[in-house]
Amino acid sequence: MLIGQSPGPTAPPAGDLIKDSDTANFVADVIETSQTTPVIVDFWAPWCGPCKQLGPILERLVKQYAGKIKMVKINVDENQELAQQFRVQSIPAVYAFKGGRPFDGFMGALPESQIKQFMERLAGGGSALDDALAEADGLAKEGQNEEALAVYQEILAQEPTHVKALAGALRAYISLGQDDLARQLIEKLPAQIKNSADIQGVQAALDLKAQTANTGNAEVEALEAKAAADPKDMQTRLDLAMARFGAGDRERAVDDLLAMIKQDRKWNDEAARKQLVKFFEAFGPADPLTRSGRRRLSGILFS
Repeated sequence: MLIGQSPGPTAPPAGDLIKDSDTANFVADVIETSQTTPVIVDFWAPWCGPCKQLGPILERLVKQYAGKIKMVKINVDENQELAQQFRVQSIPAVYAFKGGRPFDGFMGALPESQIKQFMERLAGGGSALDDALAEADGLAKEGQNEEALAVYQEILAQEPTHVKALAGALRAYISLGQDDLARQLIEKLPAQIKNSADIQGVQAALDLKAQTANTGNAEVEALEAKAAADPKDMQTRLDLAMARFGAGDRERAVDDLLAMIKQDRKWNDEAARKQLVKFFEAFGPADPLTRSGRRRLSGILFS
């Protein structure tokens, strides 16, 4: 359905489409509901001026989709732990969930035209650019980064502010070893685009790559021995997770951090959870390891 078309006579009541929720009901209202219907989560607060501008736009557009999209509102003042889990550093922050996992997101009060595009992607509407983006993403996933970059650049030639194509091109540059170029391009982006979830994820990938650049198998083995000798040494276990990440063992790095969170989630101001969220940002929301890791994290935090 196109924005602006009549929702039809069977549009559900607004109360079924838009609701307030909290940490205790997040799994039911968002994770479980999104298995059948995409859900937009609006992190907001009563004192936030931009939230008061964005919220009504989101609600109006959600109603236009006549049940194809639902919306959940989370007051960050009343649900700080949940906001921290999703690394909400400024509001408004909007996340979309589809199939029980994060699908897309943005921060700040975007223009209505961009919000419409966001919802159209979430509802499943396609376009030639969407097809090209899917092609580029597929090439990148197969490691054909030069080919993927060429397709991303074709998309950007038609739509220079296409955030997902920008993020894809930047990730391709990183995979090709052109980290400095990626950083320079990020610095030149407008603040609104730079603060988007996609570009923040690229920034996280760059930071983690720089942070773990000199990691080798010898360091991993030494930290494994040290952690085995004292499983309560949380700093060593965190160092081991970072070393494994740097050595390319992403799955065990995620496993390490999840085990730390399960053992003592409050250690060092939730350092393990915060590092895990950075991993997810660096991987990107569509990465299978992000999806499985977020499900496991939710299971630990809401158990």
